[in-house]
Amino acid sequence: MQDMSGPLAAIVGTEYVRGLGGAVAVAPGNAEEIAAVLRLAQENHLAVVECGGGTKQGWGYPVAPALVLEMHRLNTLREHTWQDMTCTVEAGCTWAAMQSGLAQHGQFVAVDPLWPDKATVGGIVATNDSGTLRQRYGGLRDLVIGMTIVLADGTIAHTGGKVVKNVAGYDLHKLMIGAFGTLGVVTSVNFRLHSIPRCAQSFTVSATSVEPVGRVMLAMLHAQLSTVAIQLRGGADGFDLDIQLASLPEVLETQAGALGVLAQGEGIRLRAAADEAWNARQRQLDADVVCKGTMLPSEIARFAERVRGLGGESVTQAGGIMIAGFPVAAAGQLMELRRELEEGGGSLMVLKQPEETRLDCWGTLPDSLPLMREIKRRFDPERILNPGRFLGQI
Repeated sequence: MQDMSGPLAAIVGTEYVRGLGGAVAVAPGNAEEIAAVLRLAQENHLAVVECGGGTKQGWGYPVAPALVLEMHRLNTLREHTWQDMTCTVEAGCTWAAMQSGLAQHGQFVAVDPLWPDKATVGGIVATNDSGTLRQRYGGLRDLVIGMTIVLADGTIAHTGGKVVKNVAGYDLHKLMIGAFGTLGVVTSVNFRLHSIPRCAQSFTVSATSVEPVGRVMLAMLHAQLSTVAIQLRGGADGFDLDIQLASLPEVLETQAGALGVLAQGEGIRLRAAADEAWNARQRQLDADVVCKGTMLPSEIARFAERVRGLGGESVTQAGGIMIAGFPVAAAGQLMELRRELEEGGGSLMVLKQPEETRLDCWGTLPDSLPLMREIKRRFDPERILNPGRFLGQI
């Protein structure tokens, strides 16, 4: 491969170009420099991988890049219009740093992703990562109102806007969310914000079998309570349902009483939740094999029990998104679990596995794959952006 260090240094400066294994790492400082790097990559047919905090680089099919686009120089909370409850943040900013800046005005982006101290805004958007707050506030597609994107040919595109009610143009940013960086490089994101709850309480109910906590969870989905987050944890010792409420202190007291009555009706006791309970999803990523499953809320209890039967542990949001960790010994049975989930309209993605297991990470290809391939062709005809990482080797 031709040595690209010289041309890259001419774009970003010598100090921001370095060797990285068999690739060259380049750290642009703005969207214009990213555009110049991508034009150079397209002209020379070089595969490019974007990298923020590196927390999710192992997700999807592996890519052997010629260029690694390091985003750490784009790390600023550029604009916080707190009166309109919106902000603009650069893609290389860590999630925790962004939230810290927004908190100065009592606001936040209502998403609780994995590894917030390391994960960057761009990486979280690219992988569509969200946590238990999705129950109340929705996911990233509900909270992102605009983006600046650099396309593969170096075009800098602005999509959406900086106000919540915006109907101008196509929602191009929704294509970028969850596309694993295969359609463009996100350089900045506009979010709608919410006020940080001033008073919140977390509770846990536990049982050795999944049925009673499963019934409480389904009841909570329909209860008239100020619920912020719900998650079901399952493992060898049993099942724990964590619930967070947020409201005025006097309202919380009344609602906690109603929640206690609901739990008592199932013969289980309500107690205060430990703070670390809400980090349980992140701890699953330490397992030998890690999967992300999706299912209907009515199927959560059944599949949490299936995971436990395979020797695994799981954390599932009440909306039906599960992170499960398994021992290597269970790897041979995961394809059957995938089949069962897909029969119910769900999915199973393998996020992490030892090299020797060789499980397909994405699962059965959807009917929409031809359309997805055509979108990839239109956005990145030379296939330079994370080529082959997405499902169907897109």
